[in-house]
Amino acid sequence: MSSLTFSLIQTNLFWEDRQANLQMLEEKIMGIGQKTEVVILPEMFTTGFSMKPELYAETMDGVAFQWMKRISAEKKVVLTGSLMMQEDGQYFNRLIWMLPNGQWGKYDKRHLFANGMEHEHYVGGHKRLIASVKGWKINLQICYDLRFPVWARQSKAPVSTEGNGQNEEHPEYDVLVYVANWPEPRNHAWKTLLQARAVENQCFAIGVNRVGTDANGMYHSGDSMLVNPMGHPVHQKAHDEDIATITIQRDELDEVRRKFPFYKDSDPFMIL
Repeated sequence: MSSLTFSLIQTNLFWEDRQANLQMLEEKIMGIGQKTEVVILPEMFTTGFSMKPELYAETMDGVAFQWMKRISAEKKVVLTGSLMMQEDGQYFNRLIWMLPNGQWGKYDKRHLFANGMEHEHYVGGHKRLIASVKGWKINLQICYDLRFPVWARQSKAPVSTEGNGQNEEHPEYDVLVYVANWPEPRNHAWKTLLQARAVENQCFAIGVNRVGTDANGMYHSGDSMLVNPMGHPVHQKAHDEDIATITIQRDELDEVRRKFPFYKDSDPFMIL
């Protein structure tokens, strides 16, 4: 519980080529030599940011889902990233949180990128996913969600305090993760907002973006980042493919929250 290690995979993607992407990503994941516990892939890692789900979306028992289950079990890591999914005749940009034991969680992207016509092809989600690993709580979101701070905002979670029979309010999560296909012309917003989300939520923030030019001619500079609770980038990589394995410490998070307990002064609200 005192630490947690993430591997951030920043990579180019083969456009609308599931098999090529899965083969490439398997080589990268299996090639991670350092001990790691959570491996994060970009948004739509089987296709790139495609608006053709009727051709490339899979079901929850499809090839990519089974691949995630196998890789997670063989590497003994949590594996996460988003891909096109079809369910009950609808399409979703769905993040999967896959555990080595085959259990999983899902998050459907809440904010669909209207400028890219995403809302015309996919259905937006309505429920956040806050996963747990080794006592760490991790809020999992996708790309455009980054622009909407209310959706990421910490709520005050009551936690029982041993001995006095009272409840204290604590932040509900410790790490905020965004998987993305965020283009280079707006990379200043990407970097700025990742740091803002870390500061305002007193958490670690991780953004994993792709690199390279997609079939629409859109260049992605990556700029994958891990930001500490004070808003300082611990890791940042632009333009090149990269696999960064980084360990975060509970002591650092606890110290920031203890010295600067700003969440106690925050406005109460509920996300319905």
